[in-house]
Amino acid sequence: MASTGLDVWDKTIQTTNAWLMDVMEETGADRRLAWHALGAVLRTMRDRIPAELAAHLGAQLPLLVRGAFYDQHRPSRRPEDYRSLGEFQERVAAQMRDAKPVDTRLAILGVFQTLERHVEPGQLDKVVDALPFEVRALWPSRADGDRETARGEATRGV
Repeated sequence: MASTGLDVWDKTIQTTNAWLMDVMEETGADRRLAWHALGAVLRTMRDRIPAELAAHLGAQLPLLVRGAFYDQHRPSRRPEDYRSLGEFQERVAAQMRDAKPVDTRLAILGVFQTLERHVEPGQLDKVVDALPFEVRALWPSRADGDRETARGEATRGV
């Protein structure tokens, strides 16, 4: 690996590359598309969760990824209030409109898998709990449990 002469930059480049490799592996995307997907999904999550949770999540991200996460962020704005997976996917797709066409659901799943590998589980649980139910149901470590809960709620008419 080439050295930038600054340890902090060398470390964040190496860590960011590991995250991108994970997204690429999960989605089959190239580096550029993986970068767009990572930023789009993270920003969509950021805009849906409370600012305090977003700050805690941001603190766990590599420096370069953190920059993408906070791009155009307005912490004084209230979290967006949508409830469906479709709306979440639409927001991700809108942020990726300048990238190559992509399966948005696959991009979301790839980023979720990457977050599970790299973010502290307790913090990630709080973030996931703040997402709409349909989005939580996509989360890899919760998919089965949330699907069972959804079936139970559907049979009770909730």
